[in-house]
Amino acid sequence: MSGTCREIVTLQLGHYSNFIGTHWWNLQDAALVYDSDSPAGELQSDMLFREGLTLGGHVTYTPRLIAMDLKGSLQTLRKEGSLYDTEKENTTFSWEGQVMTHKESSPTKNTFLQQLDSLDTGGLLAELDVTCSSSAVDRCSVSSAGAAVAVETVNSSLERILKCYRLEGSVRVWSDFLRIHLHPRTISVINQYNHDGESDRLEAFGQGEALLRGPVLEDLEDRLHFFVEECDYLQGFQVLCDLADGFSGLGSKVTELLQDSYGGHGILTWGMAPVNHPETSSIKDLCRMMNCALGTIQMANHSSFFCPLTLRGGLMRRPPPPTAFPLLNCDPMLWYHSSSVLALALDCMTASYRLRQNSAPMWQLSDALAVSGRKVVSAYGSVPFPMMHGGCLPDALDAFADVLPWRPISACPELGDGRCFGQSVTLRGLDGQSLVSQLLPGTEPPSSLHLERSGEDVLDAFVRLHYPSTPLTVQLLPSSSKVTPPFPQIFSPALSPQGFLQNQNQTAADYTSSQPVVGLPVLTSLQSSPAVGLQLSELQKACAALDLRRVAPSFLSQSLEPAEISESMEQLRSLAHCYHHDSCRSSSDEDDDDD
Repeated sequence: MSGTCREIVTLQLGHYSNFIGTHWWNLQDAALVYDSDSPAGELQSDMLFREGLTLGGHVTYTPRLIAMDLKGSLQTLRKEGSLYDTEKENTTFSWEGQVMTHKESSPTKNTFLQQLDSLDTGGLLAELDVTCSSSAVDRCSVSSAGAAVAVETVNSSLERILKCYRLEGSVRVWSDFLRIHLHPRTISVINQYNHDGESDRLEAFGQGEALLRGPVLEDLEDRLHFFVEECDYLQGFQVLCDLADGFSGLGSKVTELLQDSYGGHGILTWGMAPVNHPETSSIKDLCRMMNCALGTIQMANHSSFFCPLTLRGGLMRRPPPPTAFPLLNCDPMLWYHSSSVLALALDCMTASYRLRQNSAPMWQLSDALAVSGRKVVSAYGSVPFPMMHGGCLPDALDAFADVLPWRPISACPELGDGRCFGQSVTLRGLDGQSLVSQLLPGTEPPSSLHLERSGEDVLDAFVRLHYPSTPLTVQLLPSSSKVTPPFPQIFSPALSPQGFLQNQNQTAADYTSSQPVVGLPVLTSLQSSPAVGLQLSELQKACAALDLRRVAPSFLSQSLEPAEISESMEQLRSLAHCYHHDSCRSSSDEDDDDD
């Protein structure tokens, strides 16, 4: 490990957030470097993972993670995980009368998990004398002697598993495609509410707010203390929180707790919303819109910044069609698919504060974007970034002419007027490709981008064509996101295994017979812009116009007073006003006068 490791604690609150988080952790796991003779990766995994020790003396490497979900959401996954031996519950009874036992049948693991278990227990890795390594682990860790062989064998086995069948029909919950081990302190089940069924559902903001007290609060504080107190240089917290259900209220209280207890550290909060829900009605849609509004303002108040992440076309009751990407065959209605796309974007957007060298800490990213009270930001992505194999970055960007290469993943379309208060752009995955033009001497450059002398300068110049006066940071990372099993194969056949566009002279048959995609270049942009203000204003007006007593009285019965809602709507209106260009200019003029 080189330099200071600034640790990060991640919290995942809600079922869809755990879908995205599972894909995200699988991506981190796939990027781990096992061979001690290989160069270290550009991302420092120790920021996210922690070393531990089992009762048997084996070193473990597990996420520094707290994942909260509802009763019945784990299916085949044990709450304590399977990596550590934990004590069994005391089953001694004092009753001496007749006892009748009703045994509920256990959920069945899908074929992927069964195959994965076979690699864990007495299978492939056992033959390779597998133990845990302090440098990195996969689902099973490997000793340094057999590391390279074991990991290569495991990954090839996982690829064979995925080739045999598709997981789309067998994924019910997020643990159905989890490929890593979790620490016993990671999973927190909220037993007051059910994941499935018609009763005891966590559907309203007020329900979530009321949860964080008593046993649930004590349990969370214990878990936080466990992960935080072992950190030497805590950088901050990543919070992934469901936005459209009662978890938005829980997330508001959790971020408030983090701000009160660890206020000197970064709190980057991502509000997750799926395109669809298993159960829907006009009343439920109204409640979900209200949850989004209340969760946005409250979590923004207690975070360094707040960013919605969704493929929905909007956060309103009847949004436009979902965001689609031309090189993905993605079903946005399928959580297993939509969460994988958002996880890829999140992997790229969070890379800047996870670098091994020249890392920009969380606070630097939030300070650059959340200026003058504008703590809600919007995200955009190009997944994958369309780069021709053997091409150069200037040509790839020139192909977009007068449009930008990314699409909204925060339900916030760009206005296209060149106004933006701050922007952070990250492009990763172009390893081995040319970042600058390779024109022969005397050749006329096709565009000004071909005159730039570094990849960062090319990307900076391109973005400034569309946002000429925006404070901007750009970052290029060579390594790509490794989309190994169980990541869904949702990629266009026009992509090479490295995720680049293949030669146009190839036939459709050539595409079909090609190897699966294992890496992907991704371009993302985080923005603070007037478009965010317009989004917040529309959401506030729609929610403020609702007569909840008449259309959704149950929403008000869940520990939430009308006065509290009115206050939050006024805060949301004021926040939206912060993004008006006139108010920004007035603030700037005042600063100039002070000078």
